[in-house]
Amino acid sequence: MGTSENLIAHLIELRTRLLHLVIAILLAFICLFPWAPDLYTLLAQPLLAKLPKGGQMIATGVTTPFFVPVKVAMMAAFLITLPYTLWQIWQFVAPGLYAHEKRLVLPLIIASTLLFFLGMAFAYFAAFPVVFGFITGIAPQGVAVMTDINEYLSFTLGMFMAFGVTFQVPVAVVILVRIGMVSIEELRGIRPYIIVGAFVTGAIFTPPDVVSQFMLAIPMWLLYEAGIVVASWIGTKKTAPADSR
Repeated sequence: MGTSENLIAHLIELRTRLLHLVIAILLAFICLFPWAPDLYTLLAQPLLAKLPKGGQMIATGVTTPFFVPVKVAMMAAFLITLPYTLWQIWQFVAPGLYAHEKRLVLPLIIASTLLFFLGMAFAYFAAFPVVFGFITGIAPQGVAVMTDINEYLSFTLGMFMAFGVTFQVPVAVVILVRIGMVSIEELRGIRPYIIVGAFVTGAIFTPPDVVSQFMLAIPMWLLYEAGIVVASWIGTKKTAPADSR
């Protein structure tokens, strides 16, 4: 089979995988759509729990009460189907990998997915109550905290992304060591800079209270240390001249 035939075959395979992903997300969204308002209420619960008695959220746009819960349902559909998405990606790239690469890549994909979900869960159950408690607690006397639901969605998505990416630190450390870009000794040597960077990151992506900054910085540092431990156990890439696909 020539180069052009190979390219066409790969493009057809890619189109098929993408079509499967779109169908899976669409089906999940259709199933979740009737519960879209309930999903938003669940997402807003950390803030609602910190509002004064009788406090509520507001919608400043005409169509916001409809589209914001729909966005939440779409986000939930994407997260629910994420394992299937990653499996489709794996099925597409696996045939081109060597056996030793498959043994490394698949565990990293699984670990990355679990760590991302763990980061989101940490943000929702641990960080959000602290952040919203701080925000509602510093409101001046006579000022009612009434957050727009669209602004709240944007804020929570940003926090989910920040914590989800932060929890990828061990995966990044393992990959860097595995491909030989850095050594374990170098990682240990730059530890002070990583700690400073973790706190700078916490200051950038969290509200200006010390507790929430620590809640992002400390896990980032600990995950960095965990990445060093795992990378030390896995080791660096070994040459495999006779490796098979």
